[in-house]
Amino acid sequence: MSDKTTLTPEQRKQLLATPAGWLACGFGSGLAPVAQGTFGSLAAILPWLLLRTLPMQLYMFAVVVAFGIGVLACGIAGRAVGVDDHRSIVWDEFVGLWIALIPVLMGPWWMVVLGFALFRLFDVWKPWPIRLLDRRLKGGMGVMVDDVVAGVFAAVVLALVSALLR
Repeated sequence: MSDKTTLTPEQRKQLLATPAGWLACGFGSGLAPVAQGTFGSLAAILPWLLLRTLPMQLYMFAVVVAFGIGVLACGIAGRAVGVDDHRSIVWDEFVGLWIALIPVLMGPWWMVVLGFALFRLFDVWKPWPIRLLDRRLKGGMGVMVDDVVAGVFAAVVLALVSALLR
């Protein structure tokens, strides 16, 4: 069994040995030595730049599919490293950030930065019910759901800011 913050060389090898592990660790972004969630969220911006060009229905479909695949991949990766929500597992940050940025799909760059900051704030702070979900749900679903809710919180605040500035 591992703690949530470090990976042994064997765990790293197990994590990267499968497509599920690669996806769960955000294509390697979750292997950063510190601030894995922030690095994962930063890495999520590149695919988001492509996703945001999709019509809204396809964008939302892609997010739902990414969530479903994430539940499976994060569950597999958690079992591989022996910790449900290890810091190296950051696919949840990808999906959470994509949800947070829905209000600014074609917005100015500074709103994207604000959305990123809001998502990280809610993901780290974990206000109710995020903290409750984080503690109660286990496995891949537990990994994914708290970041989805953090993304929704960030999206709501971002939409309010956007509306106030119009």
